[in-house]
Amino acid sequence: MQRIGLIGGMSWESTALYYRLANQLVAERLGGLHSADVVMRSIDFAVMEQLQSRGEWAEAGTMLAEVAVELEGAGAELLVLCTNTMHKVAATIEAAVDIPLVHVVDATAQAVRAAGTTSVGLLGTAFTMEDHFYRDRLISHGIDVIVPETDDRRVVHRVIYDELCRGILSESSRQQFQAIMGRLVDSGAAGIVLGCTEIELLVKQEDTDVPVFPTTRIHVSAAVDAALADVSATGR
Repeated sequence: MQRIGLIGGMSWESTALYYRLANQLVAERLGGLHSADVVMRSIDFAVMEQLQSRGEWAEAGTMLAEVAVELEGAGAELLVLCTNTMHKVAATIEAAVDIPLVHVVDATAQAVRAAGTTSVGLLGTAFTMEDHFYRDRLISHGIDVIVPETDDRRVVHRVIYDELCRGILSESSRQQFQAIMGRLVDSGAAGIVLGCTEIELLVKQEDTDVPVFPTTRIHVSAAVDAALADVSATGR
C-alpha cells in the first residue's frame, strides 16, 4: 500500500471527510483491521481564503507547493489536494514534487463518463464555477458543462463559505440548492457535479432526479485505487 499525502484544511470540515472515507475504503477493500497509510498537513483556511479573495493565486500555489514538498519528505507516495477550488494551482504543486497528484477533475470526469453522462451542471465556489480551470478540464474529457446563473452562483458561493465551511447545515439552504439543481436540469444538465468538497455534506442523491457526482468521495476513491494498485498487482 502506498502512503497518501493529504493537503487539507480547505476547509477542515471536508478534510475530515477525506480522512474518514480513505480509511473506510481501504478497510472495505482489504478487510480485517486494515486502514489507510496517510500523512496529512492541514493549513489555516483563513489565510488561504484571504489569498483567494485578493486573487493572489501565485502566492497560494507557492504555499501549497511547499506543503506538498513537506508531505513528500514525510514519505508520501502520492498526493491528494483536499479541495476543488485550489486545483486552480495544481500545476504549481505538481512541478514542486516528484510524486503524482491525483487530480479531482480527472477522477470526476472518469466517474461522469462511466455513468454514461455527457452533460453536467457544476456547483462550486465562484472561482470553480466562473474560472476556466475546472470547466475546461471537464470539457477536455468530452463533457458539456452548465453553470448556474449569476444569482444562483452567488447563493452557492455564500452557502459554502458562510455555512458549510463552518459546519452549518441549513434546511433552507438545502432547498435553495435543490431549486438551483432543478434549473440546471431544465437547462440541459443530465447530472450534477458537486464541485466543492463541502457541498456533499448538505446535498445528497435524493435531492435531485439526475445522477449526482460527489467529488470528495470520487476523489478519495481514485486515491485509494492508486494507493492499492501495488496490493492488487501482488495480491498482498
